Amino acid sequence: MNDQNQQGVTVRDNPEKGRFDILVEGAHAGFSMYKDLGAAPVPQRIFYHTVVFDEFEGRGLAGILTRTALSTSVQAGHRIVAVCPYVKKWLSRHHDFDDATDPVRPEHLRALR
Repeated sequence: MNDQNQQGVTVRDNPEKGRFDILVEGAHAGFSMYKDLGAAPVPQRIFYHTVVFDEFEGRGLAGILTRTALSTSVQAGHRIVAVCPYVKKWLSRHHDFDDATDPVRPEHLRALR
């Protein structure tokens, strides 16, 4: 598993559940759901739902979770498809993933059904 840790915040890939989890001081604070589509040489990772639990809001955790989930995915060779409104909005403000992002197509939405 890939862990990223900064100031008591850990982001961990949880492939068994198809999500990245974010923990604060060991407490589960939220997650970003994904579904993998396709195979090498160009597998895609569709991010479709991101949640930070109410008691952890206002700490910038969604941004930390999203940046880590996307960078971990790209480093593993995935292209990013943002169906999740939060991830889509985040990408519109952070252009360092532009070269690794694909537009949402009907096959991506079908894969999520």
